[in-house]
Amino acid sequence: MRQTRRVDDLRVPPGPGIPRGLVVPARDLDEQFSHAGGPGGQGVNTSDSRVQLTIDLGTTTALTDDQRTRVLRRLTTRLSGTVLTITAVEQRSQLRNRAAARERLAEVLREALVPETPRRATRPTRGSQTRRLAAKRSRGETKQNRRRPAAD
Repeated sequence: MRQTRRVDDLRVPPGPGIPRGLVVPARDLDEQFSHAGGPGGQGVNTSDSRVQLTIDLGTTTALTDDQRTRVLRRLTTRLSGTVLTITAVEQRSQLRNRAAARERLAEVLREALVPETPRRATRPTRGSQTRRLAAKRSRGETKQNRRRPAAD
């Protein structure tokens, strides 16, 4: 049997891209509980300790439009549509799994909100150019030595 329950607001600590932190309202989060597989003794059959914490990044009120675009672009491989799901099953306790899922979601959002810094174009050093050309010459000589000798 699956239970669904609303949760408290999620607080994401300040970091790059979110200097004042971020508060995700409880209405934007959804928790589902189900049986976790694996060891757990007798309690595994009676407690729903697996936690799935979901947030729809496309509709959440916690993000600005710029933040939403950045998060959706960065997390595109982890999303189902615009929904991000975090699953926690490491602990036997539902309470600890809830805390782990919330911490993981906060960390994922914090990392996804870091602004991209454009790459500054640099030139290769003289030493690296010299080493590269020497390696090419050496490789060319190795290949030339594999050829059949000239019939003089």
